[in-house]
Amino acid sequence: MFADSKNLAALKEAVMDYIVEHGDSLIGKVSFDTVSGSTVTDVLTAMSRSKKKKGNGTSDDDGGGTNDYNTMRVATLRKMLHEKGLNVDGSREALVALLKENS
Repeated sequence: MFADSKNLAALKEAVMDYIVEHGDSLIGKVSFDTVSGSTVTDVLTAMSRSKKKKGNGTSDDDGGGTNDYNTMRVATLRKMLHEKGLNVDGSREALVALLKENS
């Protein structure tokens, strides 16, 4: 919630990765009653990345070259934006939208 409120996309992504990796030990110990609806999307994104990584044995951020911006890591999105000379600040959603606009 803190990372979301301060628009700290990389921290939020790290928290989502942690939740996906340690979900079994978090169930019943952490309350998710007050999280925003967008958190579900963030968890699903982290789960999708984790599934892809396990499925092909690599950590490719680009979904195998498919430009699936929705599952790319924040650092990869920022790198792509920087290479295009675009703004690299903002939420994951803002970064993805900017890349889609300019691709």
